[in-house]
Parts: sequence; structure tokens; C-alpha cells
Amino acid sequence: MRYFITLFACIIALVSNHAFSQGSPNYRGGFKIQFNEDQPDKFLRIISWAQFQMNYQDDVPENESQTNFLLRRARLLFIGQISKDFTIVSHIGLNNLSSQNMNPVGTGDAAQVFLHDAWVQYNLGEELTLGGGLHYFNGISRLNNQSTLNMLTLDNNRSSWSTLGLSDQFARHIGVFAKGNLGKFQYQVAVNNAIANGLDSRLPTQDQATYTGLANLGSANALYNYAGYFTYHLFDKESSYLPYKVGSYLGGKKVLTLGTGFFAHPNGSAIQNQGSLAGEDVMLYAFDVFYDAPLGNNNAALTAYAVYQNNDYGENYLFGPYGSGAMLYGHTGVVIPGQKQAVKFQPYLSYALQSFDAVDDNQTILGIGANAYFSGHNSKLTLEYKSQSFGNFNQKTLSLQAMIYL
Repeated sequence: MRYFITLFACIIALVSNHAFSQGSPNYRGGFKIQFNEDQPDKFLRIISWAQFQMNYQDDVPENESQTNFLLRRARLLFIGQISKDFTIVSHIGLNNLSSQNMNPVGTGDAAQVFLHDAWVQYNLGEELTLGGGLHYFNGISRLNNQSTLNMLTLDNNRSSWSTLGLSDQFARHIGVFAKGNLGKFQYQVAVNNAIANGLDSRLPTQDQATYTGLANLGSANALYNYAGYFTYHLFDKESSYLPYKVGSYLGGKKVLTLGTGFFAHPNGSAIQNQGSLAGEDVMLYAFDVFYDAPLGNNNAALTAYAVYQNNDYGENYLFGPYGSGAMLYGHTGVVIPGQKQAVKFQPYLSYALQSFDAVDDNQTILGIGANAYFSGHNSKLTLEYKSQSFGNFNQKTLSLQAMIYL
């Protein structure tokens, strides 16, 4: 554990002495191919990023190492426009590549490169954009639409990706969506098909539902689900061009955003009812608030977020991070004052409290960490201590993550 902290400090010292004596070049949104200088709206933009972690866990079996390396994410995002009216987005990558799931020739079924997003959208005006495909225009909350490029914390609150693997492919559904801006009000709604082979393959019982409605009841009863997320922007308005929500602007904007959203899947779950299977509706909804603003005149900034979420996956549903019940989550971080071109430090704190109908125990997750920004979110280190407790499970983790995106 002490090694991680020492390494964090050494990298900061080396990078700050090397990079910022020369200053940091401005980043202008990725590699952009302009097809015609006279048509600036006709382009292909490419963004690449990688996140590499070193992790320490205190509670592992005796024959397992307490430390490990992990390629948390490696992604490529392509955004193309024929004109400002037509957009295509494609996104490929892998997640969680470790020595435990690598394959000798890279052809295994574990962590591999796969399609994350692929959608087309037609921009009919500021008030309305229509699109369809494998998309990330999710409902419920800001964190269910979280970008992985600019998170405040080491990673997203896992339970906030509330349908990941249950009704979708890695938080993406195949469906159609509509989005738009009405003054300071923004909206995004979607009608989707549920995945047929979700993570939950358990058999329903009389006392506990499983998320197997489509598999057990058929597509005539459980194929479609519906999602929406709605926000009101009191100060600066955030972009809705892409669905990926910013985790921290580092004081680059003054933002106060109020949000609410939902996810509804009729007959999404199944339960035993007097010897036969019956459907149970899945309904999730949330209210959240996001604040990000500069503090004073010395490049300090405050980021804060809070959400209340009510989850109904069916009677006594409990499966990994998902469960019928309620969740409170919040995080806050402060960019320490300093020179504009210096390394920026951002200590932060996060806390999650989740209750479940199926059990009396609550789950709590405490995170304490710090970000070191060498060139904004384009190059940063994150050190985080996390303590997770649920019933007899108590896990403490220390992680150091290096991230670069271009």
C-alpha cells in the first residue's frame, strides 16, 4: 500500500518537472479529419483512451496475490458528420483485461475488443434530434450516462449503471432515441429492445424474481423497455451532442444541473406464481443534482453530485450490485488553487448507501482519493482508497490509475 502512494508521488514529481517547464499544449477535441475546408461540418473525429491500474486488496484467499495489474479500459471512438444534420458514432474497445482472462493467442471469450456504440442520428434542429442503433442515451440519472473520459472518482458508482448486462450490452441498448434542447431544458428518451441473454440466468422462485422476463415469457411480453432523462440547467448549459455526461469540468464551466429520469421494462423480471411463471415490471427512477464551478480567482474549483434512486427490479430482487430498494450516492471534489499551467490536484470523497428489500443489511461504499492532472483530463493519475461493506463482506482496495486520452 505504501508502494502505491510513493509511486503516485514520484510520477507526479517526474511529469511536472518535465512537462510543465515547457507548458502544456492545448487539446482541441481529438484527431479530426476535415474532408473539405469549405465545409467545416463534414469531418471524422477520432478519440482514443486507455486506463491502466495497479490494485491492492486486503481480503483475498491465501493462495492469491494482494496486488495485480489491470487494463481497465482501452477504447476508440469515431464521430463522423456528412453535414451538421447527419451524424454517425462508432465506439469499440475492451474492459478489464488482466492476467486471469488473457488468452495465449487473443481469441478467448473473456475480455476482448467489442462494439460498444454504433448509432446514426438526424439533427432536425436544436429542439429535436432522432436516431437509432446501439446507443448510450440512457435514462435514470447522470451517472447512468457517465462518460469514462472525465470522471471525478476513479470509476463510476457501479450500481448507477443500473441495467448493465441485465437488459443491455454494457450499458447500451439497441433502440431508437430522441433528444433536444428547449431553452435551459434538455431531454433524451429512448425505446429499446432488451437483451435476450442477460447476466441473470437464475431460475425464478416463489419468493424472489429474476431478471429473466424475456427469456421466460417471450418477446411478445418482455422485449421492449423505455428510458428517459431530463435536466434543467440554471447556469451554463451543458452540451447534449453526445450522451456521455461530464464528471468534472475542473472549473471550466459554471454548472448547476437538476435532473430526473426513469427506466421501465414491462415484464422485465419473472417470478414463480402458483407453479407457473408470471412477469414483474421493472421500474427505476432517480432525482439528481450536479454542480461544478470555479472558486475564487486562483484556478480552484468545486465539483459536487448527489442522487437518490429508487429501484424496483421485482420482488426481493438481489443480484450483484443490483437490487430492489433505494440508493443514495454523492461525491465532491475540490481543485486546489494554483498556477494555471501547473499540475492540478483534486482530492475527493464519495459515499454510497444502498438498501435492499430482500435483506436487512445495507451496503455502504466509501471512497477517498485524489486526482493529479498533468494536462486536464487528457493526462491524469488517480489514487483511491475504497472501503465496501455489505453483510459479512468487507473489502478494502487501494488503486492507482494512469489515464491518457487523445
